[in-house]
Amino acid sequence: MKIINGFEIDKYNVHEIKEGAKTSTCPECSENRKKKTEKCMSVFWDTGLGQCNHCGARVQLHTYKKREDFKKYARPKEEVKSIYSEKFLNYAKEHRKISENTLKILKISEGLEWMPKAKADVHVIKFNYFLDNELINIKYRAKNKDFKLYKDAEKILYNIDAIRTSKQCVIVEGEWDVCSYVEAGIFETVSVPNGFTDKGIPNLDYLDNYYQYFENKDKIFLAVDNDIAGVNGRNELIRRLGTEKCFLVDFKDCKDADEYSNKYGYLELQETLINAQPLPLEYVETLKDFEQDLDDFYLNGSPKGFTTGMNYLDEAYSFEMGQYTVITGAPQSGKSEFLDAMCVKYAIRYKFKVAFASPENKPNKFHADKLLRKIAGFKPKTRTDLDSFNFIQAKDFLQSYFNFVEFNDGFDLTKVLNKFAELVKRKGVRIFVLDPFNKIRFKEYLNKNINDYTSAYMNEIDMFCKKHQCHIFLVAHPIKMQKEEKTNTYKMPTAYDIKGGGEIFDMSYHILALVKDLEKKCVTVKTLKVKFQHLGSADKEFHFAWNINNGRYECVDIDENTKIRIEPKWDNKNWLNQPLEIPKELKFEEIEFDDLEIDENPPF
Repeated sequence: MKIINGFEIDKYNVHEIKEGAKTSTCPECSENRKKKTEKCMSVFWDTGLGQCNHCGARVQLHTYKKREDFKKYARPKEEVKSIYSEKFLNYAKEHRKISENTLKILKISEGLEWMPKAKADVHVIKFNYFLDNELINIKYRAKNKDFKLYKDAEKILYNIDAIRTSKQCVIVEGEWDVCSYVEAGIFETVSVPNGFTDKGIPNLDYLDNYYQYFENKDKIFLAVDNDIAGVNGRNELIRRLGTEKCFLVDFKDCKDADEYSNKYGYLELQETLINAQPLPLEYVETLKDFEQDLDDFYLNGSPKGFTTGMNYLDEAYSFEMGQYTVITGAPQSGKSEFLDAMCVKYAIRYKFKVAFASPENKPNKFHADKLLRKIAGFKPKTRTDLDSFNFIQAKDFLQSYFNFVEFNDGFDLTKVLNKFAELVKRKGVRIFVLDPFNKIRFKEYLNKNINDYTSAYMNEIDMFCKKHQCHIFLVAHPIKMQKEEKTNTYKMPTAYDIKGGGEIFDMSYHILALVKDLEKKCVTVKTLKVKFQHLGSADKEFHFAWNINNGRYECVDIDENTKIRIEPKWDNKNWLNQPLEIPKELKFEEIEFDDLEIDENPPF
């Protein structure tokens, strides 16, 4: 088995070059040259690449074993031809300053395609997305900001083959930016497939299956657009790829690499990588780091955090990334069940991926059952139910957005947080659950007194949340509870009733408590602590009814006369097929292309 920089080779030396040779003929251009036997390609066996010194082609010497796709995608059947019209070549040369050679290296093509804005077949530029030299996707570009990707094709990074075995790479935000760096001789450059958004958190799902392409990198240059959307995308890339590898490229007064190269030239574009800066020192900030956020706070105040769509809860509680929330409650009140419902809502509303380290929610198949019922709205009882579109859709969603951490030798906090960090990088997970506090031990501090132990535990969680810009929910049991006088209902716990000492109350950002009220036939939820006013209010109490059909929670009111809940309208519909109202400031779009793609004189 042969491996290059972590990638297992499938077929070795596919062009049958003499092994160890430093030069060879080029499989791209030699056949069409007068001197067919001239060795015009440099061969680099350590990286598995060839570089033609005549046509500029980058050639893979080997093919590599492919991953198994969970989801089956459509594949374009088009033949890619690097034959260009004079109009397109003039446009590329005059308005983009891109040569025909670079167009061929990147296998860009042109042709007719039906486009959504034009509602007709029009002439388009085709940015062809290859993986292992196989056409995976196409972005079609026409005039008037008319874009589309190939229907139902997989989203991958543009030019991803160029970075497989390199030790460094550049990430940009558009295909023309890739062209600019390749024109400057920086071949190891990729682009995100759909730009970034200036609202909410960018969706980088296309990294999940190809994170290994970045594990072997010593340096990753982030050369994304110099605007709000680019900063949002850059921050998410840093979170996923790691601060220690990332270097920031400065385009001065320009938006991106395309504009920069047009204004300053390609030698200056090369200099942007030489002058790229490492990320600022972790855990240290100056005013410059948060000045823009501070100014926005002065002018607009602070927006509410992330919410569930469960109205009564949302009025009193929301959260931000970089924080954690403690969930406590009386025995058999449904702490884990209620938290599951919250996590499902976050996944649907914001497309946040979730990971559970939950020793009490085993085996995982039963935990998955609880989540699936909440998503689909029902529990399947027949093969027909299992094979229904709604339940298959729910399973696909669970597969994409939920992860279950499993250790056969017990759950230790350090080990769990290390696995969580891996899930941040590999899958972009944002929400983590530790359930419960007393079964996920912090072994390094077990010999400390309860206050020191809890303080160290909470500090470890806090640092993790800040570093990875995520949110952790920690389920913590209370001490022995007392029942309300002459009832079977437990008293609502206070924050100081949580096992682990007063440090939990003092150090936590938010604390929610639950009690199953047997007399009122509902679950009562109370905010014991909400640290920041813009995120909610402490000491607010509200009621929920549990839906026996699917495990969902419905907001309910209590009849003032009978002191019993008012029967809610039960929701048994598939949540994936229901539009959920998302706060305007937190919406983000699936597809958003960069604005600079349109010139004053577009070619078509």
